Amino acid sequence: MNVGFIGLGNMGTPLAHRLLEAGHALHVFNRTPERAKPFEKAGAQLATSPGDAARHADVVVTMVADDDALEAVMLGEQGVLGALRRGGIHVSMSTVSPALVRWLDDRHRVAGQTLVSAPVFGRPDAVESGQLWIVVAGPEQAVRRVRPLLAAMGQGILPVGESPLRANVVKLAGNFLLAAAIEALGEAVAFARKHDLDPTVVLDIVNGKLLRSPVYESYGKMIVAERYEPAGFRLRLGLKDVRLALDAAEAAAVPLPLASLMRDHYVSAVARGMGDLDWSALARVAAEDAGLSRAAGRQTASAGERDRAAGPTPKRARRSPR
Repeated sequence: MNVGFIGLGNMGTPLAHRLLEAGHALHVFNRTPERAKPFEKAGAQLATSPGDAARHADVVVTMVADDDALEAVMLGEQGVLGALRRGGIHVSMSTVSPALVRWLDDRHRVAGQTLVSAPVFGRPDAVESGQLWIVVAGPEQAVRRVRPLLAAMGQGILPVGESPLRANVVKLAGNFLLAAAIEALGEAVAFARKHDLDPTVVLDIVNGKLLRSPVYESYGKMIVAERYEPAGFRLRLGLKDVRLALDAAEAAAVPLPLASLMRDHYVSAVARGMGDLDWSALARVAAEDAGLSRAAGRQTASAGERDRAAGPTPKRARRSPR
């Protein structure tokens, strides 16, 4: 299949490589041209603009950072909307707002094109190992046409309906839950360390006996080891996703008080210079608020402060008078 692929960042690069390995013909474009050059050696054609990538394609795949980036590649004289032929399909794999997806769906329909939304769950290493999950929504016939592409990029395709924005709602709900898990893990690890307890003991018991979650397993190890580089998903993008969830929730009159808390913690992390670390570095906010340094949870509070933080020593119960 002739595919235009736009966006060769941390996720787009391994996704595009998997399409090449599956035998599809690619025209690739990236805002930073240096990221695209290795694909030429692998057999892809380098496009000079988003529209150039779309002009030669039956299907255009976009994997970009946010709403602004997606609008930039779709609009204008060199944009995808004006270049993709009638009957062409746009597969949007970016995590963007449902409002933008609804707007794009309308624009594609007017142009005689079709939008399929296909955001993903998984980090770059999941793409490389074939463990990515892809949530997909769009007209049934269009989804059927792009299924070979999606199958080449992930281990499973999860259809959620014909309206493309449904896939993005699922994606934002999922990322909200992942962010909440990271927040909880960060607080639990800080709590354990302030009581001079190895947090791996807590994780082994809780995740081994109670939850058995691969999310707690993978992110728990990263947080305990404070291994936040290289970033599989940058913290500033985690902030973007929490904001998207809050905006979409407000539009539907759905309160998300926990998301509001996490947004503030992500803002605090960015203010502390953590924006380009992995989003699991959110745990540093809990650690630093608890008086723990960044060096493997080393405590900065004095022993007396730790004792006071632990609360008063319980008094022995008084004996009732006879």
